[in-house]
Amino acid sequence: MRARTSKQAAWRTNRRSGAFGASRGDMGMTMGLLDRLFGRSAVRKGDALYAAVVARAREEHWYIDGGVADTVDGRFDMVAAVLSMVLLRLEAEPGNEELNAALAERFVDDMDGQLRQMGIGDIVVGKHIGRMMAMLGGRLGAYREGLAAGDLTPGLRRNLYRDQSPEDAQVAYVDQALRGLHTRLLASKVAAFENGQLP
Repeated sequence: MRARTSKQAAWRTNRRSGAFGASRGDMGMTMGLLDRLFGRSAVRKGDALYAAVVARAREEHWYIDGGVADTVDGRFDMVAAVLSMVLLRLEAEPGNEELNAALAERFVDDMDGQLRQMGIGDIVVGKHIGRMMAMLGGRLGAYREGLAAGDLTPGLRRNLYRDQSPEDAQVAYVDQALRGLHTRLLASKVAAFENGQLP
């Protein structure tokens, strides 16, 4: 219990500071997208759903119980994992292409804002964005295969934990939580979560 309390304290400290870590109320990190979202009267398609994806990815249980690294890379990978579950749900039935594309666009906007906030200049931002999109595409493929097989752990070890050596129980926790999210999304109508209310 003491170890978990210590992890919670560290997570809350990281959550308040650093790139990809500053919080906006309960939303988790200060996202370039959210800054623009709350400063605009016209809300674009996918804004609310993407904000919900980010909020879900910043919930502390992923980092405490799941052992995901609370670093810039770890938070990026967690956002990509939750976003993948939503994108894979959308591709499961026809008619969601516009929302799927809008979410990908929100992701690009957000990453662009984060990179610029970290001091990366215009000349190389495009290359970083291209790399991030390729990483998201790779994760989509890995998680698609994992969902079909009923086991996300190989893809999680490779894409979410990277060079970490998580405990089996931590990987199993994230595996079950992500597959549970995907199952609930499949059981929900798109209109029920498009407005930002993830099941």
